[in-house]
This record gives sequence, structure tokens and C-alpha cells, in this order.
Amino acid sequence: MRVDFMPKTILGKWSVGLIITFFLLLATGMTVVSVFKQEGGETFFDNLWISIPMLSAGAAAIAAFFTGIISIWKSKERSILVFVASLIGLLALWFIIGGILVPH
Repeated sequence: MRVDFMPKTILGKWSVGLIITFFLLLATGMTVVSVFKQEGGETFFDNLWISIPMLSAGAAAIAAFFTGIISIWKSKERSILVFVASLIGLLALWFIIGGILVPH
């Protein structure tokens, strides 16, 4: 079994691209909060300037997880970046499901 650093399959490349998009959207949301002094409200959707990048970041991480798992399972992708992207996507999915099931 050969392990590469860069992905070879289309789904593997999508997974890595989506996890990069996740980090860019996460940085955008944090920039909106810190630089533009935006504040949240009672609910998640009270301030759309914060919620849209954060919701998009979560969707990108979940999509990176599923595309990475499909590329590993069906296409036999053995790239380190795809494994890392899938792991980060899994952690984001776990965090989101935990936030839904156990609200605070």
C-alpha cells in the first residue's frame, strides 16, 4: 500500500479543497466578529453577518468529511491530506451534532 501526500482522485481533491474552504470561512467569521465588532443575539440567526460564514464553514467541513470517506472507501485514496481533511470534518460534524443534541 502506497501512501502519498497529495490526493490523486477527484473526490480526494474536493475533500482537501472543502477543508481549506472551511478554514477560510471560519477565519472570515472570526474577522467579522473581531474587526467589525459584530455581536451575536439571542439566536444563531440574529446576526446574519456572523451566521452565514459560520454555517457555510460547517457545511464545508461536513462535505469534506463525506467526500473524503467516499474517496477513501470507493476510490482507494491513500493520501495523508485526505485522511487529515476527513478527520477534521469528522470533528466538526461531532461538534455540530453535540451542539444540536445538548443545547446550552
